[in-house]
Amino acid sequence: MREVSIAANYAEALLALAQKANAPGEWGVLFGDVAAAIAQDSRLKRFLESPRVSESRKAAIIGSAFGKRLPVMLVRFLQVLVRNRRQMLIPSIATEYTRLLDDLEGRIHADVTVARPMDAAAQAALADRLTKAMGGGKRVTPVVRVFPAIMGGAIVRIGDTVVDGSVRTRLGRLRQLLAAAQ
Repeated sequence: MREVSIAANYAEALLALAQKANAPGEWGVLFGDVAAAIAQDSRLKRFLESPRVSESRKAAIIGSAFGKRLPVMLVRFLQVLVRNRRQMLIPSIATEYTRLLDDLEGRIHADVTVARPMDAAAQAALADRLTKAMGGGKRVTPVVRVFPAIMGGAIVRIGDTVVDGSVRTRLGRLRQLLAAAQ
């Protein structure tokens, strides 16, 4: 729990810096890319975790690696994380930052599981239907996953609410009703 609250504090600081730069969305993407690189590249992760490399050396390497690719204040933020020995929280900070940015921009994410891939038009229509169904003025952004075993329909999860409209579940209910009627 402590790491989550620490990550949330750093995410709030990062959002404040990004707002001063008038680029909270852009910074979210950039910081998310850094977090993804740490998660995907075992050499980078080992480098950041290594006690053999001093924090000042890590900060210098981050400065030279990202200096021309990221905004100066974002590079400095990463260096502060390293100096404070919080670099391994970067993925958690990115998650918290996304949550804060979604709240700021009035967005809700919905996990949607479907049987077949959806094109962009179908995803946009789904987003509109979910936004209308949710009400409250927040825009719903669907995160679509394909799972053929559900056969058809969709399973939608928004926060703690799950609506299972899959063909597989409907067939299971029908099977139960038929078994109970016999």
